Amino acid sequence: MTILHTPIDSPDVGTRPFPIRRENLGRIAALGVVLVISIGILLAWEQIKILGAYGYPAIFLVSLFGNAVLFLPAPSIALVLAAGASLDPLLVGIVAGTGAAIGEMTGYLAGYSGQAVLQDRPLYNRIEGLMRSKGTLVVFILAVIPNPFFDIGGIFAGVMRMPAWHFLFATGLGKSLRFALLAGLGVLAAG
Repeated sequence: MTILHTPIDSPDVGTRPFPIRRENLGRIAALGVVLVISIGILLAWEQIKILGAYGYPAIFLVSLFGNAVLFLPAPSIALVLAAGASLDPLLVGIVAGTGAAIGEMTGYLAGYSGQAVLQDRPLYNRIEGLMRSKGTLVVFILAVIPNPFFDIGGIFAGVMRMPAWHFLFATGLGKSLRFALLAGLGVLAAG
């Protein structure tokens, strides 16, 4: 039996198989934040749902937490429909949309941290041109339409390095409009 070993004076001793470059530390930190937030929200979800009885602040928090978890449906839609029946639908929409926009920053940060993973993929190359020319409009449209693909849009916004305030503005405006319409439906359903 032969045992392979590296001599002590070899340049390979002590090197890591996957060295972490200084420029990747921000990406790794952003991905870590996304994971910690998502796990924390999932563990505390039952306590978060109870907040619905506390009006606008609860709508904001439930919307924020519900949209911070990647690729899972946000229960804020049901809360907005119910709140629209007893609160001002426009204000419900704005509060829920603002919370959702801040919560959606997890997708943006995931994209920001995972840029190297997505680059040089056919899907990346197709979407890159659209996001570079009309990224804010694309994010707005994805935010207005109830769909499961918004997280992908947020990830691509982060990958493309869309300015964070552009992403927040387009997301907040789109989600506020959508939630105001849903709250209005809540008024009609209660009426």
